[in-house]
Amino acid sequence: MKTIIYMVRHAESPYNEGTERTRELTLKGRENAAKVTEILKEEGIHTIISSPYARAVLTLEGVATVLGLEIQLMEDLRERHFSDGVVADEDFASAEQKMFDDPDYALPGGESNRVCQHRAVSVMKQILEEYEGGNIAIGTHGHVMTLIMNEFDPSYGLHFMNQTTKPDIYQLQFDGLTLEKVRRLWQE
Repeated sequence: MKTIIYMVRHAESPYNEGTERTRELTLKGRENAAKVTEILKEEGIHTIISSPYARAVLTLEGVATVLGLEIQLMEDLRERHFSDGVVADEDFASAEQKMFDDPDYALPGGESNRVCQHRAVSVMKQILEEYEGGNIAIGTHGHVMTLIMNEFDPSYGLHFMNQTTKPDIYQLQFDGLTLEKVRRLWQE
């Protein structure tokens, strides 16, 4: 029995330090969220699950409204916690590379890839078991989406994540816990 997961990376949101959970979408982000709705509304989705972060929920809100579904929030789909301090933009890429080179590396107070992957994959496996044979949309974040996909196919890593967009949509076909096929649905 095939299970189809629609991994939806959130649309563009303004970065403001300290507003990880509450920041909404930019105007472009809202316009693109409407396009996400158009792409997903005919996919036979019966369940929508999301990170509790506002930008992830808002990206799927239109789909939920059109389909008459509630968005279930799952805390462990939240964005990874990078650091307790501020990471300068010019330092972020090298820190990110280190995180993918060494899955146990973490910035001070932050999550390692291994820790983030473990919590997110635990949720993904629960979803695959509970909704086996269904079509499920998951609202998430770039790192979390990449780390989940990496668990099932190690070719998904930093290079993949860096070429994704905000928003982005990947259709994943599973047979049980085996990832069989991935197809990108989002088009600029």
